[in-house]
Amino acid sequence: MISKADQTLLNKKGISAEQLAGQLMTFKTGFPYLRIVDAATPEKGILRPSSDDITRYLQKWGEFCEKGHSVLKFVPASGAASRMFKDLFAFLSADYAVPTTDFEKKFFDSIDKFAFFADLDAMCVKNNSLGAKELIANGKYKEVVFNLLDFTGMNYGALPKGLLKFHNYADASPRTALEEHLVEGALYAAADGMVKLHFTVSSDHRALFEALVAECKPVFEEKFNVKYDISFSEQKQSTDTVAADANNEPFRENGALVFRPGGHGALIENLNDIDADIIFIKNIDNVVPDRLKDDTVTYKKLLAGILVDLQEKAFGYLRLIDSGKYTHEQIEEIIHFVQQSLLCRNDELKNMEDCELILYLRKKLNRPMRVCGMVKNVGEPGGGPFFAYNPDGSVSLQILESSQIDMNNAASKSMFENGTHFNPVDLVCAVKNYKGEKFNLPDYVDKNTGFISHKSKNGRELKAMELPGLWNGAMSDWNCVFVEVPLITFNPVKTVNDLLRDVHQ
Repeated sequence: MISKADQTLLNKKGISAEQLAGQLMTFKTGFPYLRIVDAATPEKGILRPSSDDITRYLQKWGEFCEKGHSVLKFVPASGAASRMFKDLFAFLSADYAVPTTDFEKKFFDSIDKFAFFADLDAMCVKNNSLGAKELIANGKYKEVVFNLLDFTGMNYGALPKGLLKFHNYADASPRTALEEHLVEGALYAAADGMVKLHFTVSSDHRALFEALVAECKPVFEEKFNVKYDISFSEQKQSTDTVAADANNEPFRENGALVFRPGGHGALIENLNDIDADIIFIKNIDNVVPDRLKDDTVTYKKLLAGILVDLQEKAFGYLRLIDSGKYTHEQIEEIIHFVQQSLLCRNDELKNMEDCELILYLRKKLNRPMRVCGMVKNVGEPGGGPFFAYNPDGSVSLQILESSQIDMNNAASKSMFENGTHFNPVDLVCAVKNYKGEKFNLPDYVDKNTGFISHKSKNGRELKAMELPGLWNGAMSDWNCVFVEVPLITFNPVKTVNDLLRDVHQ
């Protein structure tokens, strides 16, 4: 039963009563598993371009950027860095006062190698009258960590990753993750001298992001001879999901419905608001110092070149179909393109009437397109590349999480475990049709995907629902192509000690 207070809250968030009822029903029914056909591999489903192909696609991208097209780099950056410091938070609350675990020892032994060390040292002097190394020499380890994480110090425990200093430079100031993305943008996403970036941020930190951009933008504009157009957005409240109790009834606190952010899949709404021909998507923490950027730049341009090449061909076929003037041989050519280049197959094609076949082919061509980098699986968490069934009976490439696969099914479990690659969130997207009109991206979301997790709030257990992931179910009905990229292009920072790896030094 929805009360007046409930309805007021729903109206404020922009969530309908029907959406609320649908979410509560999903808690009861759960999300169905996807039917998978096989894991995508370099032998079937993942492209490995030759050196000649790479040269051609890089040229294709360069030409595209010179033709007045709009290019943008989209970076999800709202997540707090608290998980980066999980081990250090545990150290603060531990009943011992000296580094004991391997993680703790490594952190303190190499503390001066962090890009944020100078700031930390100054904060220790300010708050404790001793530098970080002097505090360590005196056995005051926890004071050092407190200065790093607490709001009375650097507040790194509550800031988003984008605002943390990641990399040192001998000839320049240390750079934050956000600044590294500005540099990347200048190197592969500049079109006619303009570099457009969009960061999704939390309302709590937006002012800090804007201040950092105002400070560093002129420096990089001069360094790379470009102009930046940098924008921000926040996850929309209309994408929040209601929490449920153990009986799948609305979870309430003091009588009020409790809502939670719907996960990164909610950002499809933010992406839908972007006006650009080509959009790069990359996580905020996957950056490297300048000395290692060459591979990243090359393979980003490669993915984009493949995308615009495929899009150009798809647009040509759509114009042909819409003209109504095509031959049987040309339709055979379109079928081959959809099946062999876009890797979307349907065994029912042979049974379709001519009119039905044309409508089917047009629908498959006329939708958003993405080219995704895939790296060899070395045990990192992340979605994997698979061939999966679509609601219309066709089979196409999808990025799937383990939660979307029935692990009680021996065949499905075997396919998942034998997968050779995973998605490092390395995407290049085309979101307009051949007339230059934007697709409405929420129309291409598979709302039957997502997952339910168990959380707690003030000591009470609750069920939380995440919407279809941004590069999983939220892009389920896109044309999708996978390309192998080298592991050097994937360097996420999941813990603070990851910043001590060679690739971040």
